[in-house]
Amino acid sequence: MNDHDKQPDGGGNPWMKSLMVWVAILVAIALFVTVIEGSSRSAAPAGSLSYSTFLAKVQEGSVRDVNISGNIVSGTLTNGDKFRTYTPADPALTDRLLAKNVAINALPEEGPSIWQVLLVQSLPFLLFLGIAFFVLRQMQKNSGSGAMGFGKSRARLLTQKEGRVTFDDVAGIDEAREELQEIVEFLKDPTKFARLGGKIPKGALLIGSPGTGKTLLARAIAGEAGVPFFTISGSDFVEMFVGVGASRVRDMFEQAKKSAPCIVFIDEI
Repeated sequence: MNDHDKQPDGGGNPWMKSLMVWVAILVAIALFVTVIEGSSRSAAPAGSLSYSTFLAKVQEGSVRDVNISGNIVSGTLTNGDKFRTYTPADPALTDRLLAKNVAINALPEEGPSIWQVLLVQSLPFLLFLGIAFFVLRQMQKNSGSGAMGFGKSRARLLTQKEGRVTFDDVAGIDEAREELQEIVEFLKDPTKFARLGGKIPKGALLIGSPGTGKTLLARAIAGEAGVPFFTISGSDFVEMFVGVGASRVRDMFEQAKKSAPCIVFIDEI
């Protein structure tokens, strides 16, 4: 890996940071709604009574009717006031109410609010959509051509306009230059080799430590021969989705065939 390709510590992926921000926002919204709903339920409503006061009202005959929903008892007093209280498990409560001729209505227990139900049911789906959105967005950025460009090659085309490099710019590797001169001659006049029955060079493997001039030497070959120069990193062929890397290889060689003769340089393999 080249030094300029290394990321500084703590750099991270911007798209992952954005994903975490959106996940945190969704979780914060879920917690906010839950807290608001919980506080509204726990807050004592207007006309609330303690259970002991409620029993005293029943004993006095001051209760006209009640609605029982789980441990919540609400109703109307004989003076028309509304009340609400919470009752523990009291099997004798019904008998006490009937003894005082209190009208009893049994209601189902109160469930979660519609907002809580929607939030709980939709949160996993929203998280899935968020993750899928950011993954596709990252793939589009990497492909450089939108949603339909996942398998497009990332090879960069360097022409003579961007700075011509020749063997005169490469120093210290004379033996490698002499061996690669044959490739230059072929690129300049491929029919000459065909007439002599020579085999066309299929490529060359440049081995060496970083900074020894492999890339510069490859550019010098293209510069000496006056042909286009495609450069790409071997890591660009590796992707998390099956078939994307192979598709990029095919696309790269299709581009190279259109610009033939040319040099295709695959770095860091």
